[in-house]
Amino acid sequence: MRLKVLGCSGGIGGNLHTTSFLIDRDILIDAGTGVGELSLKEMSEIDHIFITHAHMDHICSLPLLMDSVGGMRARPVTVYAAQATLEMLQRHIFNWEIWPDFSEIPNVAHPVMRYQAMELGEVITLQGRKISSVPAVHAVPAVGYHIDSGEASLVFSGDTCSNDALWRVVNQIANLRYLIIETAFSNAEKQLAVLSQHLCPSLLSEELAKFTGQAEIFISHLKPDEAELIMREIEMCLGGSGARMLINNQEFIF
Repeated sequence: MRLKVLGCSGGIGGNLHTTSFLIDRDILIDAGTGVGELSLKEMSEIDHIFITHAHMDHICSLPLLMDSVGGMRARPVTVYAAQATLEMLQRHIFNWEIWPDFSEIPNVAHPVMRYQAMELGEVITLQGRKISSVPAVHAVPAVGYHIDSGEASLVFSGDTCSNDALWRVVNQIANLRYLIIETAFSNAEKQLAVLSQHLCPSLLSEELAKFTGQAEIFISHLKPDEAELIMREIEMCLGGSGARMLINNQEFIF
């Protein structure tokens, strides 16, 4: 499997885009502003979209994507998420007020998109590729994702704060190669991180102390104006563990 980072920032500006990862050519993990990095043809080839949660920075390109490619496809795009997240999308986005309901366009029998609810830990198998949701602790219902090629795995934490349940899952993954975990705020903003259910470097250090496996660790969702500071603080808190900043257009093969 090949995962390409389309966006991984906690904000926008210049070449910064919010969270979206392209797997092979047909799967998206989240649909932040990074989707705009794709050509129209590339967008039309996406068959499956897995959403971590309903916050705007993770779903803002989803309505525009459906509108852009709907007439180019012969089958619906499947949007996977927890039931609570799908209900938020239906209630607040695809509601005929903010945006048309593309699960009914052009008609209910042949829609542009369809919803598929996922239970926590449920495995979706797509041509031998396995994607399952893992626990996240955030301000709204949220999950991360475990992506398994069979040969190796990648785990994306999604937006999360302190989360013992995540590590109980991650520590059981024998073929884990990559771990992408968020750290949105600097240590000076720890109170805000806790309030908004994100991590800061000191909290990240506490979380990674629960990790008993081995993996290359990459940091996502850094606030744009504090990215360098956050990474310096992570290096100090982790004692030079080798955690690296995730960047746009980075690719992982596993």
